[in-house]
Amino acid sequence: MLVLVAPGQGAQAPGFLTPWLDLPGAADRLGAWSEAIGLDLVHYGTKADADEIRDTAVAQPLLVAAALLSASALGDVTPGAVAGHSVGEIAAAAFARVLDDTAALRFVRSRGLAMAEAAAVTETGMSALLGGDPEVTVPHLEKLGLTAANVNGAGQIVAAGTMEQLAALAQDKPEGVRRVVPLKVAGAFHTQHMAPAVTALQQVADELTVADPAVPYVSNKDGRTVTSGADVVARLVGQVANPVRWDLCMETFQQLGATALVEVCPGGTLVNIAKRALPGVATLALKTPDDLDAARELIAEHARPAA
Repeated sequence: MLVLVAPGQGAQAPGFLTPWLDLPGAADRLGAWSEAIGLDLVHYGTKADADEIRDTAVAQPLLVAAALLSASALGDVTPGAVAGHSVGEIAAAAFARVLDDTAALRFVRSRGLAMAEAAAVTETGMSALLGGDPEVTVPHLEKLGLTAANVNGAGQIVAAGTMEQLAALAQDKPEGVRRVVPLKVAGAFHTQHMAPAVTALQQVADELTVADPAVPYVSNKDGRTVTSGADVVARLVGQVANPVRWDLCMETFQQLGATALVEVCPGGTLVNIAKRALPGVATLALKTPDDLDAARELIAEHARPAA
């Protein structure tokens, strides 16, 4: 059984979309999406520097566009389940046909703008903790005033809060944590700092046309499979201010009988976690079009036939 997943913010890198524009129709598609959301995705995906694409309002639609573009290059695929990490959930909603591609990009553009505005109120950020026991790490973070914003499994938790709180964490790591790595994000996402973005995003969500998922959609909120399109969108709205439970998503992949996991562009982060947390599950990260043939072979072996 194939799981198709999309990465979250921080996975982007300067020029990462450049090779994808050589695919037939890719530049035209990105151009149309750019016009629809008022953001030059071609520029930001090919020529912009690291600081430009770190901007939340840019990074989020850029990542969803990359996910949609690379997934479409795989051909007609019917995965056994879909999921995304944080903003990747919006791409997963498109994979499941809850939203069409343009609606997904308009929604994520609004999400990025709202979260950037919320992040500007207080200087905040996020850091990944490598190693350690969640039962020890989470109380330690709470003691420092931080939130376990991402519980990713495989010994990785992401802390979020003010820059002062994160500096204190760097000097006072929880027992068993090997490293504290600052992330390339511009705010304390999935915490109370993002509460203003929830209100703004709800207004956008109310205007969406949604359908029920065509394939099982696994939610960051609690790792559950969601069968209602309205519930998917409600979870997308609330998730900006609540922790990502990727560990629970992976538990669900196991329960569903996952045998393979493909991470769309810019792949790598979720595959690395899956290699540690899902032993025996074949994995592949789509980084460039050079990975497409291997991905198609894996899909042919593990995906169910298209309906």
